[in-house]
Amino acid sequence: MDMTLVISFLIFAMVLLCSMGLYLVMGSRATTKVIKRRAEGQIGGTVSDNESIGQSVKDNLHSLLTRLGEANTPSNESEVSAIRGELVSAGYRHAQAPILFMGAKLLSGILALALGILLPAKLLGFPTVPAQLVLYVGAASAGYFLPMLWLRYAISARKEKLLDAFPDALDLMVVCVEAGLGLDAAISRVSKEIRFAHRELSEEFNLVSLELRTGLSRAEALRNLSRRVDLEEVGSLVALLLQTDKFGTSVGQALRVHSDSMRVNRQLRAEELAAKLPVKLLFPLVFFIFPSLFVVVIGPAVIKIARTLLPTLGGQ
Repeated sequence: MDMTLVISFLIFAMVLLCSMGLYLVMGSRATTKVIKRRAEGQIGGTVSDNESIGQSVKDNLHSLLTRLGEANTPSNESEVSAIRGELVSAGYRHAQAPILFMGAKLLSGILALALGILLPAKLLGFPTVPAQLVLYVGAASAGYFLPMLWLRYAISARKEKLLDAFPDALDLMVVCVEAGLGLDAAISRVSKEIRFAHRELSEEFNLVSLELRTGLSRAEALRNLSRRVDLEEVGSLVALLLQTDKFGTSVGQALRVHSDSMRVNRQLRAEELAAKLPVKLLFPLVFFIFPSLFVVVIGPAVIKIARTLLPTLGGQ
């Protein structure tokens, strides 16, 4: 038997046994908790047992990611601060978020490496040992950097949602300010009103309101909002509010003008995407739609011509 297949089978058996052992350990912990709860008189049904098992799995995964994250945490504080800032921009503000993220990167790399080892290398066209090592290193590297790609996507998606929600929120803020509320009370009110339609922006405004309640100055709270969101439109809004507060001009008028400007920018972005659509459709049309269309339209005529001319040419 080939040695590579033997090694792959042994690694597969090892991973399978480790997974079964982990499952049995977590199941025993969950069962112990259920028995203890029932012994204390808290008799739970099937739903409670499932919740207990799910909580046990979550706790074990959290502990595993914490240990891996502590082993993978960079020693440079600037790198940790940069990772924390990116996680905050993606909406993850927990104190242990950087450690869990670094643990997820290491765990993803290990799983990708294990998957690369379990796959028969010869079936992938890597017969030599150096080529297999390159495959394993590439799989581990791809798995290690996969959470970073996910984080980039999460940040981009959240910024897009915030950017779409800001004009509507500013309109509500204008209504609140013109109704007699102050800017701080208007921010708190708007965060409550949009919590179902625009959850991300509601969380940001709620954080601003909490910072203002704890005694932080309005300027610093608004700058923190701009730093967390990291959008040019929000930065200009914060600068506008700070200048309005400094010079004593009308807050409602400033918010109305900025809301109209953001809505126009959103319309221009939609028009830009619509203008790019024909260019993006060019390659699918040329390589996928036109060939099949030519086959359907010209194919029967080509077959008929061939059936008519081939016997004539053969007879000559």
